[in-house]
Amino acid sequence: MPHGQDVEHENAPDEASKYECLHCGDIVESESHPGACDCGGQFQNRAKSLE
Repeated sequence: MPHGQDVEHENAPDEASKYECLHCGDIVESESHPGACDCGGQFQNRAKSLE
């Protein structure tokens, strides 16, 4: 897949995904992107590459 294109969600909308804070490493499970962590860091879906 060429860079810069959106990737379709692999999980169904009602299925929870795990998100990890890129700053403190906290892990949460949520059905949608949880936004910012309590520490101020951003969450990244653990199922997606950081590249």
